[in-house]
Amino acid sequence: MRNRKAKKVTVVNEKMLLVAVDIGKSVNHGYMRIPHGKEVKPFSFHNTGHGFNKCWRKICQFKREQGLEEVVVGFESTGSYAEPLCHFLRKRGVQLVQTNPMHTKRLKELSGNSPEKSDKKDPRVIADIIMLGHALSVIIPEGASAELRRLTQARERAIKDRTADGNRLHDRMFILFPEFLEIMKGTSTKSALYLMLNHPTPEDIVHLGVECLAARLKKVSRGKLGKERACELFDAARKSIGIDEGKQSMLMEIEHLVCRIEGAEHFIKNLEKHMERYLEHIPYSHCILSIKGIGIITTAGIIGEAGDFRGYSTIKEVSKLAGFDLYEVSSGKHKGQRHISKRGRPLMRKQLYYAAVNTVGSNGIMHDYYHTMLDRGMPKTKALIAVARKLLKLIFALVRDTTKYVENFEHNRKSKSAA
Repeated sequence: MRNRKAKKVTVVNEKMLLVAVDIGKSVNHGYMRIPHGKEVKPFSFHNTGHGFNKCWRKICQFKREQGLEEVVVGFESTGSYAEPLCHFLRKRGVQLVQTNPMHTKRLKELSGNSPEKSDKKDPRVIADIIMLGHALSVIIPEGASAELRRLTQARERAIKDRTADGNRLHDRMFILFPEFLEIMKGTSTKSALYLMLNHPTPEDIVHLGVECLAARLKKVSRGKLGKERACELFDAARKSIGIDEGKQSMLMEIEHLVCRIEGAEHFIKNLEKHMERYLEHIPYSHCILSIKGIGIITTAGIIGEAGDFRGYSTIKEVSKLAGFDLYEVSSGKHKGQRHISKRGRPLMRKQLYYAAVNTVGSNGIMHDYYHTMLDRGMPKTKALIAVARKLLKLIFALVRDTTKYVENFEHNRKSKSAA
């Protein structure tokens, strides 16, 4: 697989054409410069195949006229809008780099001593940042890693939509049958969803009767709920304070929301099956899965966000990618506290944070380390962040050495040495 190391571009040599692009949704603005200072005034091209070919012909023509050998194209990190152009240029042997939008915003003030923002100014500022050496190579996952990234992001969106639908469903049921939410412990269980889809009103519950209701609850919940819960729900339905005005419209929305939630559940499970299948094509996935407390979903998410772990030479590069690199604000005698920068992939941080939560339990591999942090007076959230950073270091080391995690490795090694 290709090297995806996010290394700084510190030198723009004399044989290199620098192209900066201000990415837009439909129209991009390009700008070209050579190290001696000669430039081509900003030009525009559309986010289409015709527009990309037009831009490429312009780049090739200027490169040929100036006798240059290499091309580096830089742009801000702008999410999905930049992806088609990245893949188009990568196939043509172009070096791709990206700049932090925060750097662009700050350097913009120095350019012309004005906060002006325009399509002509922005690509020039991006070029200035690259010339100063503050750009990173673009990380483009390939093959199974690319599939895992798409699956992870799709799962995250589906969970977000399911949560939003659940909140709307809770709101409608609170108006129609408020006692239902207390007795069924919310709206997220299979039993609750079944009742809301088939018997959502107090009148429906009363009409069913206790015996029939108990039988259906027992079947749907696979024996977890029975007559006791059915009696509670039946009594609550008889005395419900839910309103009748606008009931039919609310019932239509409740049916729609329940179907959406069940569809999202099915979609999420399908995504997770595909994650497991693609993980089999990642040769080092078993190294990460060997860590107790890190499962398939977390492993797939971390690999999808990072790309090929083997392409990074140091843990600092991976930490920076995740936004786990530390910084402090100190001046004179003032010593500031250290914080994580959060200038990286938020989903990768989220996956590692949840992994940290799973590993700090009584039988977790990070239990002792976590409580050591707490004993030092560190807040729980910061202690979990420290655990997440340590887990990332562990993952990097296991992948680098292509080995599985061995619990209490140091203790076992010392015991063998003593023997």
